[in-house]
Amino acid sequence: MKLSQLATIRTNFPEAHFWIVRRGSEERVGEPTREFNPEHIGIRITALDLLLPDYLFYAMMHVHHCGYWKTLGAVDVW
Repeated sequence: MKLSQLATIRTNFPEAHFWIVRRGSEERVGEPTREFNPEHIGIRITALDLLLPDYLFYAMMHVHHCGYWKTLGAVDVW
């Protein structure tokens, strides 16, 4: 199952549950945040019976802290 089957994902999405930083320093790229910015990637869970927004937020925080996005930050992935 893909995340896109459980959530709506897009930029300039003020109704999102949280956002992923897509531009900036190596340290910030991929960082989940609760502050809206039109440049960030917004994620809003549509299948709330299968996935909790807070759980995904903390899972994405873990991925960011492991440094996964640092390797991709130098290349414009988004």
